[in-house]
Amino acid sequence: MRFVILDDFWQLFPAARIGIVIARELDNASAERDNIAALLAAAAAAAADDLGDDIAAHSAIVPWRRAYQMFGAKPSKYRSSIESLLRSARAQRIRGVNPLVDLYNTVSLTHLLPCGGEDLAAVRGDIRLERASGGEHFVGLGAQEAEPPQPGEVIYRDDVGVICRCWNWREADRTKLTPATTDAFLCIEALPPSGEPQLRAACAELAALARAHLGASATVELLSRERPAAAF
Repeated sequence: MRFVILDDFWQLFPAARIGIVIARELDNASAERDNIAALLAAAAAAAADDLGDDIAAHSAIVPWRRAYQMFGAKPSKYRSSIESLLRSARAQRIRGVNPLVDLYNTVSLTHLLPCGGEDLAAVRGDIRLERASGGEHFVGLGAQEAEPPQPGEVIYRDDVGVICRCWNWREADRTKLTPATTDAFLCIEALPPSGEPQLRAACAELAALARAHLGASATVELLSRERPAAAF
């Protein structure tokens, strides 16, 4: 299996950096939730303390609003995962999902970068980051009806269909992380002014947390226009 970032993505975002953490043989069911919940709560409180009155103007959010506009998505309707997470933190609405999701949300709030994840057992073929033709199959997390992407929209997909729409706006229900997940594809994304050092630190922290709390074996890969694919 590979993760491949296609050239149509790089044409629009040549300076983007994508980090992936492949976590295998993890225990996402019986992990000590209290410890993980404490980490998430502390990260949410710290992030909320640093937010100004105008969250849309926050330095971690502005690059993502611009990026969404570049592929035709209205940022006020389709919010990046980091904007949604920070809004939830400010409203004190951060809630636990499952240990692995809580860990990547902790890292996202700590490093102010979007994080996401897929259950590798549900993925078919390679994972690709590309721009949609329009009409690819997608059913969002918790949804029943298909919501296909618009032409040109940035998507993660596999051989079956879209696994995350609008870059990092909404995950697919089909590949969601659950307590039964044992092998996961986790990704962290950076746009300027965030760069490789910040991304590398976030990936290293997520891998370390998955090892320490979930017993995972975890590897990290960093991708750029110069290195657009990684096998795992």
